[in-house]
Amino acid sequence: MSNVIPNTVQAETSDFELVEASMAGDMSAFDELIRRHDGKVFRAAQCIMKNREDAEDVMQEAFLNAFRKLHQFQKKSKFSTWLVRITVNQALMKLRERRKTTIFSLDEEPEDQDETYTREIGEWNQNPEQLCYASELQQALSEMLHSLRPNLRMVFMLRDMEGFSMEEIADTLGLSSSAVKTCLFRARQQLRNRFSKHLENKHGLAGSRKLRMPRIIAIRKEVYV
Repeated sequence: MSNVIPNTVQAETSDFELVEASMAGDMSAFDELIRRHDGKVFRAAQCIMKNREDAEDVMQEAFLNAFRKLHQFQKKSKFSTWLVRITVNQALMKLRERRKTTIFSLDEEPEDQDETYTREIGEWNQNPEQLCYASELQQALSEMLHSLRPNLRMVFMLRDMEGFSMEEIADTLGLSSSAVKTCLFRARQQLRNRFSKHLENKHGLAGSRKLRMPRIIAIRKEVYV
């Protein structure tokens, strides 16, 4: 009996089933895995490499490595989590090869070990006037994201842009849960402060007339595409 999964049912097939089919030689199953996760992989690579060309190279290499290592996937986590971990490692290796040094460490613990809890960021009220600046804000947000320290940027991207759980982020980046919480808080806080200053300086908007953080993210994943 053929192990090939018909195209008509691939959309309803789980990642785990597609992995099994890929290991059995069904290349269309792996093509479906690529289709499902290429955006997530690209954004993770772009988050580290900071330019499209290098991110695309990392994405291709990550999928190739994932295919070669499918037998090592133990289904203890989501396939996407495992795939992003491979992507992060591939991107870091590319940086090390290029510069012959470790640029940063994703397992860096927060400076303040006591700051281990998540704080809520105040809500940003929607202002219709600001929507006119969507394109300009998108560019500003992209620059602000790239200006964050690498560990803050990766945690923010995985949590607020990709929807990873805190446990999945810790597993993917090799961080402790407390470090993930601290990085996420600091990333959100820094983005909020920088965005507020940008709106006030660029458009004369008072600090109280801010965008809600989820709406900033909605201005949106395209900054990494």
